[in-house]
Amino acid sequence: MKKVPYIATTTDCWTARRRSFIGVTAHWLDPCSFERRSAALACRQLRGSHTFDALAAVLTDIHAEYEISHKVVRTTTDNRSNFVKAFRVFGQQDENNNEEFVAEGTIEEEVGEYCDASDGEEEVEFMDVEAILEEDDGLQYQLPKHHRCACHLLNLVSTVDVDRANKTEAYKKLSRSAFSKCQALWNKASRSPQNAELLEEHCKLHLVQLNSTRWNSSFMAMERVVRIIRDQGEGSVRTVCAALNVPMYSPADIAFLGEYVTVMSPVAKSLNILQGEVNVQIGWLLPTITTLTTKLEKSRPSLRFCKPLVDALLEGLRKRFESMMLEPELIAAAILVPRFKTSWTSNDTVLQLGLSYIKEHRPEHDEGLRSPDTTSTSSDEDDFFSNVKQTHSHELSKQPDGYLAATAEGVNTLAPYPAVRNLSLKLNTALPASAACERLFSIAGLLFTPRRGSIHSQNFENQLLKLNKDFMTFN
Repeated sequence: MKKVPYIATTTDCWTARRRSFIGVTAHWLDPCSFERRSAALACRQLRGSHTFDALAAVLTDIHAEYEISHKVVRTTTDNRSNFVKAFRVFGQQDENNNEEFVAEGTIEEEVGEYCDASDGEEEVEFMDVEAILEEDDGLQYQLPKHHRCACHLLNLVSTVDVDRANKTEAYKKLSRSAFSKCQALWNKASRSPQNAELLEEHCKLHLVQLNSTRWNSSFMAMERVVRIIRDQGEGSVRTVCAALNVPMYSPADIAFLGEYVTVMSPVAKSLNILQGEVNVQIGWLLPTITTLTTKLEKSRPSLRFCKPLVDALLEGLRKRFESMMLEPELIAAAILVPRFKTSWTSNDTVLQLGLSYIKEHRPEHDEGLRSPDTTSTSSDEDDFFSNVKQTHSHELSKQPDGYLAATAEGVNTLAPYPAVRNLSLKLNTALPASAACERLFSIAGLLFTPRRGSIHSQNFENQLLKLNKDFMTFN
């Protein structure tokens, strides 16, 4: 990591065997090939309450231990309030990352109207001392910019926000009927091997079991039921339902499940894209959400039962991603991905935000564009007048336009434009989701088994970090 200029991290918490751990993974792009590299930095035990300042202290220590504090451009976490507050208080804030912090517990004391200030006595202002003592100035720990996990937000959209569709009585009645029959079938299939064998005999496929830790497991389970009905016919499912003594699917239930899978399929694909690690950069976030919104809007007119579901999804996407869709840094990151450039949206206002960011934040100096006739006379004078040097500003101003005019879509498109390439490297180092930490915990679970439940936390972390060679190629 000493050889790369920019690093991004992901972090999350994990509990096992009555112990809590915080995991941190590091990710960077190879400056030459733009290939993703990853490593596990820590899986450290957390003692006591997981307060925002405790998390900030651990993250600061881990970054300092690896001497990457000045290189970390963003840290991706889920939406837990303790993580959000830690970065709101101690994280870097600028014009694009400026969540205002209001001290909790602050009480404003006002002088009553009955007080007479004309009696010559000095007016006294009362203040809450406890709130002042507990208020943090944000200087105790230093954290990088914060990014909320896009997959966690999409999970909330597809599980919490979709409940608004139940305000439509017809959708509520039909969805509960179809989902309850699916749940009854899943329960029966998981309770005995004989039931599973019966399903396989008539349906030629096993049912997908729900998993609370997987974001799109519900969709996959529904999709499997629809696939069985489509491939084997309704008769096979009716035979299984009769044999297992579960409610039969009505034609309306089957039609609803088909529409539900059609609507949720783009959401599941978006999750799969954003939780990737090797071939995904944070510049993929806005094009993915924009494409998802477009697909949902186009599917709505042809639907009969699931129009309320589409409306709920669109409202959830707007509510949870609206601030990201207008963040200039994220827009610029998307534009600087050669695959997308400016083709992912038709909103000129959004594109202008990103293009303005690129022009304002491109490097002022680039080794590949230095004028060969520049001589060093006095270092103090050169430093003093560095802001008025015009050696290659014209060449730098042409680079964004040349990049956007190029027709190629590969990474090599950035090669002729060093300033644009360096900015793309910086902005796209981060990941849109914190799924890498979930993968780290999955590997940790294989080590921290019940038979090894008494292993010392330091020994456990050391053994886990030995797997970095495998983790760097794990996707």
